[in-house]
Amino acid sequence: MSKRLTTYIMIALVLGLVCGLALNMSLADGSSASQARLESLAGYFSIVTTVFLRLIKMIIAPLVFATLVSGIAQMGDTKALGRIGARSLAWFISASLLSLGLGLALVNLFQPGVGVHLALPAASAASGVETAAFNLKDFIAHIFPSSMVDAMAKNEILQIVIFSIFVGVAITAVGEKAAPLVRAIDALVHVMLQITDYVMRFAPFAVFAAVAGTLTERGPKVIGQLAYFMGTFYLSMFILWLVLLAIGALFIGRRIIELVRYVREPLLVAFSTASSEAAYPRMLEALDRFGVPPRVASFVLPLGYSFNLDGSMIYMGFATLFVAQAYGIHLPLATQITMLLVLMVTSKGIAGVPRASLVVIAATMPMFNIPEAGLLLILAVDHFLDMGRSATNVVGNAVASAVIAKWEGGFDRAEPVSIEPPHAPSGHGPAREVESFREI
Repeated sequence: MSKRLTTYIMIALVLGLVCGLALNMSLADGSSASQARLESLAGYFSIVTTVFLRLIKMIIAPLVFATLVSGIAQMGDTKALGRIGARSLAWFISASLLSLGLGLALVNLFQPGVGVHLALPAASAASGVETAAFNLKDFIAHIFPSSMVDAMAKNEILQIVIFSIFVGVAITAVGEKAAPLVRAIDALVHVMLQITDYVMRFAPFAVFAAVAGTLTERGPKVIGQLAYFMGTFYLSMFILWLVLLAIGALFIGRRIIELVRYVREPLLVAFSTASSEAAYPRMLEALDRFGVPPRVASFVLPLGYSFNLDGSMIYMGFATLFVAQAYGIHLPLATQITMLLVLMVTSKGIAGVPRASLVVIAATMPMFNIPEAGLLLILAVDHFLDMGRSATNVVGNAVASAVIAKWEGGFDRAEPVSIEPPHAPSGHGPAREVESFREI
């Protein structure tokens, strides 16, 4: 099932490219009327993508809650929970600094903003990115849910993680009396992963619609105008991939190559839909098949989606200096290091914020006298950049989960990369998730 779905997603990606470019080239004539038609047509494509992403959102809250609570309950030791949490945060902070530093270093090397011949927006122009509600104080308060029902309704992953930790620790403290609840939550994991399988069968259609809709509306021209910026940014992300995988190989050896094979499907989903969230359910399954114990994956992965967004990190440093270069603003090395530290702190509040990376960049630019309106230069291609950022976030969290699993005593038995559907008699697939909880 997994191998076939990966093939279907690749086919859908190529068909989406062909269809979107063909529609744009046949209907675009430069007039406002034709642009309106293209936007209307792209809107119809977006229906399919929206439905898929809403289905994914439907899954995430109960899946995070069930897997995390069950994993903590099966640890049977709150010290293990604290140890995994401390190791996770240490890795996330180190990876964030690495990603930000690499982004700043490479944008200085490639200098994609130097000599930009596009008409720059006025320094007083608005970027359209809302930053008023973004501050660290509100973020810290926002971590703790006032209502679990509200947190689940809004898919506030960090709040769900906090509540799940309380529930899991309480179950551990209660002991045998909570055994029926643990069995019910284990069953919920099984059910949610079966639902995940149903939803992911819709992924190729969503990938086709997402790519076709974007290229129908914007066409190849918008990519060509900022081709060097996009090209150097993707090269920078590729270098970040190599660095992260090389560091991962120091801890898990040659199995790092296997890890990439296991996560290729969620990676493709994240890239094609420009959504890390869309890849979450499949990431959980892929890590389980790779051998990451569920008690580790179910804890590290939700935290990673809030604190370990390596693709977003490298983008923040890269895009901020790109805009400065485009305006001809020179920033000394000391100022750039200060910017790195500011981005490091402010980026920890981006979980759940729409267009989070742009919000952080827009909030940071005025601190260094960079016109916020410079974001208008990259907004047109931000969707294509977001595809790469989302895929990089998947790679970063996969490596983090595998390394922390190694620190926590090693891996479970790996399953084949290509598995049968969950209802197959082979016993592979999501059913193994529940079995693994019982084996710990």
